[in-house]
Amino acid sequence: MHATPMVSVVIPTRFRPGLVTRAVRGALAQTLSDIEVVVVVDGPDDATAAALAAVDDPRLRVITLERNGGAPHARNAGVDAARAPWTALLDDDDEWLPEKLATQFAAAQRVRARLPIVSCRMYNRTPRAEYVIPRRLPAAGEPVSEYLTVRRGLFHGDGFVQTSTLLAPTELFRRVPFTVGLRRQQELDWTLRAAALPGAEFVVADAPLVIWNQDEDRPRISLTEPWQAQFAWVRTIRHLFTPRAYAAFLMSVVTSMAAPTRSPHVLAALWREAHRHGRPGMIDYLTFLQLWVVPPTLRHRLRDAVLRRRGAAGRAAEPVDGAHGSRTARGDLAQPLVAGFRDVRP
Repeated sequence: MHATPMVSVVIPTRFRPGLVTRAVRGALAQTLSDIEVVVVVDGPDDATAAALAAVDDPRLRVITLERNGGAPHARNAGVDAARAPWTALLDDDDEWLPEKLATQFAAAQRVRARLPIVSCRMYNRTPRAEYVIPRRLPAAGEPVSEYLTVRRGLFHGDGFVQTSTLLAPTELFRRVPFTVGLRRQQELDWTLRAAALPGAEFVVADAPLVIWNQDEDRPRISLTEPWQAQFAWVRTIRHLFTPRAYAAFLMSVVTSMAAPTRSPHVLAALWREAHRHGRPGMIDYLTFLQLWVVPPTLRHRLRDAVLRRRGAAGRAAEPVDGAHGSRTARGDLAQPLVAGFRDVRP
C-alpha cells in the first residue's frame, strides 16, 4: 500500500463484532487494493475490539470513540481520520462484491464534475424476496430529489441510494458532514445537500456491487422515531426538493409512518403540506390512499408478488452468490426506495 491510500473505507459499528468483521474482510478483499479500512467503534466495546484485533492486515485502522454518538457522528469521525483522497462508506451489516470499489472508481474518472458522488445498484435480500435495486438509473437532466423520491409504480420506487453504495471525494464528505442526531433518511439528507454544491454530480454505476442483507424480524431502534420528527426534518430541507419530489416524499415516506395513527387530522396536515408546497402526481394520490386504507401485511404481499413477477423477466431475478447474514429493517416498499430506506420501513 502507498503511504497515502487511494480510498478510505469508513465503517461505523457498535456491539456487532461478527458482522463488522465480515464487512471488514469484504472491504480488504477488494480488487482495488490500495485502500485503508477505518472502523469507528461508536463507544467502548470490548467484544468488537477483540474481534477486529484478530484481523491481520496493516490496512485496517480501528478508532474507538469515548462515548456513543450515533452512526452519523461515527461516520463523520471516520471521514475526519481518513487519509485517502476518496472515501467509501460501508455499514457493518452490509457486504461488498470484490469489484465494488474498482468499478465505482472507474465510473468516477469518467465524470467531468469535480465532485462526483458515485452510487451503485445493490442486491436487496430479505427472508421473503430478493431483487436488485435501484430499478433504473437517473435519466439525463433528472433532478436528484426526483430520482430518489418520485414513484413510477404503486408498490415500489425506482430510484435509490444507501450508505454502503456511496463513494465520493473525501473533501466532499468533510464539507458536507452527516447530520448528527438524524435517525432516518441520513443518506437522502446527505446526498441532497452534497449534490447541491457547485461542481457536484450524482451518478449510479449500473452493476449491483453491494449486498444488503435484511432480517425483517429483528427490530431497529431507529424505527421507533415518530412520524412528526420526519415531517419536521423534511420541511427544514424543503428547498433541496423540487415541488414534485417534495409532494412524493410526503405522500409516501412520511405518510407510511403516519398512517398507523388513523388520524383524520394527521391525514389532513400531510395533504395540506403536499399541496401547499409540492406538486403531487396521480401516483402520489394513489400511494397516499393505499397507505391509509390497505393493511401493511397485504401491501407487503402485493409488493413481493409484483417484484417477483417483474424480476422473473429481468434484472431483479439475478442471484445473490454467497450472500448470508442479517439485516434489521422491516419491508414495506409501499414507500419509495430512497436514501435512508433502511430506516423508513414501518
